[in-house]
Amino acid sequence: MTWNAAKEMQKLRLIATILSFGTLLSACGGGGGSSASTPVSGGGNTNQEPTWQISVFPAQANFKDICEAPRTGIDPFSGSAYPDQAGTSMHEKMWLRSWSDETYLWYDEIDDNDPRPFEVLAYFNQLKTNERTDSGSLKDNFHFSQSTEEYNERTQSGVSSGYGISWEFVRNTAPRELIVRYTEPGSPADLAGVERGDEVRFVDDVDFVNASTQEDIDILNAGLFPDDSGEIHRFTFFKPAIGGQAGSTQVIDLVSASVEIVPVQNVAVLDTPIGRVGYMQFNTYIRAAQPGLIDAFNQFNNEGITDLVVDLRYNGGGLLAMASQLAYMVAGSAQTDGLTFETTQYNDKNPTQSPVTGRDLSPTPFYDREIDYAAGQFTSNQLPSTNLTRVFVLATGSTCSASEAFINGLRGIDVEVVLIGDTTCGKPYGFFPQDNCGTTYFTIQFTGINEKGFGEYSDGFIPTPTPQFAAEVQGCQVEDDFTRGLGDINEGMFSAALSYAETGECPIEPNLASKRSLTETKQGLAIRSPNTIYDSIVLENKILTPILEPKQ
Repeated sequence: MTWNAAKEMQKLRLIATILSFGTLLSACGGGGGSSASTPVSGGGNTNQEPTWQISVFPAQANFKDICEAPRTGIDPFSGSAYPDQAGTSMHEKMWLRSWSDETYLWYDEIDDNDPRPFEVLAYFNQLKTNERTDSGSLKDNFHFSQSTEEYNERTQSGVSSGYGISWEFVRNTAPRELIVRYTEPGSPADLAGVERGDEVRFVDDVDFVNASTQEDIDILNAGLFPDDSGEIHRFTFFKPAIGGQAGSTQVIDLVSASVEIVPVQNVAVLDTPIGRVGYMQFNTYIRAAQPGLIDAFNQFNNEGITDLVVDLRYNGGGLLAMASQLAYMVAGSAQTDGLTFETTQYNDKNPTQSPVTGRDLSPTPFYDREIDYAAGQFTSNQLPSTNLTRVFVLATGSTCSASEAFINGLRGIDVEVVLIGDTTCGKPYGFFPQDNCGTTYFTIQFTGINEKGFGEYSDGFIPTPTPQFAAEVQGCQVEDDFTRGLGDINEGMFSAALSYAETGECPIEPNLASKRSLTETKQGLAIRSPNTIYDSIVLENKILTPILEPKQ
């Protein structure tokens, strides 16, 4: 059975309520001795299993695309034959080991454990640093893998399997709490009447809140994260009381499907006492987002906005080039011309060249043109821009990576960013996704700094009325309000942004009918454990498109 990264990790959350994975992980770890054999040095019979020797790293090319279960036929996304050759799982693990040693940002902090006792994915999972930041958080919370087919389907086709629900895991241990953030327009959940703020109580008649047996956990996992389209699962949702109305329970049969992702939603222009304010909900920096962003900014220009609210509260990142485009569309040419959006920095083995593309390093500018992402090149079409000197960003602990680069890039050229919500996830790092044998791997390969040379926000950007430190951003702490729809002017964060735009101060009491712990909704990224909550943050992050480095 193939699970994507989100499904796999979300399943671990539920299973972790009755099982301990600590023992399993420690059994796989440890340094151990070294093999007396000499490692493969290149070429040779791919059916002969390579051997490991501690601290000796053959070139990754010796093992690339040599697979225990090679794919055959034509890759539907590239149109070319799969490059896989027959080999063993040890070939795959040795490739991961050498690839990590060559490209991982903190390669010298990886324990060189004997690969033989590990399964392939378990081996990859421990090829990362265990060091911590100054605050005590793990330095690398963003190391993951997923099915290449599912990754390509989501990022290239803009399609994701499931019901079209973005989930908020408020509490992942009994009594559990799982809330609907939003639904994709036209998705099975949307058409069935599932709404933001709905709380899951039962899945296929199993008590989601209190289930404790393995059998029940398996049923919950199967219902929440269906493996195939056409599966029917029964959900019982509780709709909380709003506006004096009593709460209600709704039973809905949801049918899983391939759901089209709509990255840009709820675009609107509002008349306010300070002028016309634009709003857009932006959920992910994937190829399919570019037309929606362009349409939104054309609308903002046509309707003459004087302020802009960009809702990134659930945007875990994606293409760095698109974050640069978005920053340009906010600031315009006068404020960005000749300036750097982000400069990428790699490990000390690659001080002047990308370890992935081999190209000389050059800063990412503020991209002012449309990009043909399929061809990997710029078009002649100029992007629209609002030429604003201030932008409001709605954020939570799920605001990550490319979204944080957007914030940092604008701050680097003195565009005022007002942050409303919670501290962002803290990921100034990124990677080049790499396919090998049907799995796409994501390991941190670079960090980024803005025009002013700042990039240390590994504990997140922190909204505060009185910033004192570099990672503190002018703004207000406001809880995510699940009692209102996204884009509703009375929703807590949006309302606070409008109030700040008018008064220049944070509202004393945000208009919230229901308050939730900011700590609980921050996704638990500070500590990686079986109980940690991960969602779209892990799937997206900051991705550098090789052909766009440097700008053409």
